[in-house]
Amino acid sequence: MDFFPYTLAPWQWAAAAISCVCFGISKTGLNGISIAAVPLFALVFGGKESTGVVLPLICFADLFAVIYYRRHAEWKYIWRLIPWALAGFALALGADHFISSNRGFKILIGICIAAGFVVMIWNEGRNRRQAGSGGAKPPSGWWFSAVFGIMGGFSTMIGNAAGPIMSVFLLSVRLPKESFVGTAAWFFLIVNYLKIPLQTLVWHNISIKTLLFDVTMIPCLLLGVWLGILFVKKVTEKQYRIAVYALTIISAGLLFL
Repeated sequence: MDFFPYTLAPWQWAAAAISCVCFGISKTGLNGISIAAVPLFALVFGGKESTGVVLPLICFADLFAVIYYRRHAEWKYIWRLIPWALAGFALALGADHFISSNRGFKILIGICIAAGFVVMIWNEGRNRRQAGSGGAKPPSGWWFSAVFGIMGGFSTMIGNAAGPIMSVFLLSVRLPKESFVGTAAWFFLIVNYLKIPLQTLVWHNISIKTLLFDVTMIPCLLLGVWLGILFVKKVTEKQYRIAVYALTIISAGLLFL
């Protein structure tokens, strides 16, 4: 299939379209579902190059998420994470000097996703132990925000894959459903727009060619945004956690193949 600005096989167009729907859903509904889209885009464009194709798309979706959930953000958590996320940016830029292959970046993304899954399991066990001894309390130490901020900044820079990591953090502090989505929406709006000059001027991953491709994907992205809003109205906490577990395992596995 020949189509400007990229010549892609039918399965690649299908993968990109499905991924954009997932990105839209992740921004306004199930945050963790974006991790299923990251490896698909990496398969189509390569691990590092895919980050520049994806970034303008998710920045566009971030605007819709913030507009819809703008009154539900918990800013104290956002401000705790942002400085550490910037440190994660710096680590990602440093890693770029040592890892040049697409497979290397795919593996790094997979490691970040797997690490988020491990921390999620640890936190679930911690909550059960605390509940048995009189009630679990949300983690409040500075180190907790530091770990997730750095890991989130690093993973979003190298592969736009911070969704599951932030999901774990926000689940850990036990925000209500709307506050969960609203806080995530503002956090990602800030970090994703900060990434634009880095992706453009340092990694040279954003160009007229990638932006033209992104325009063709906007209808799929908007479909996902709409589905995400519907999802928030219907999903239960248990269903959300099961979905995050399943998507984390699948996505990490695809990246290690």
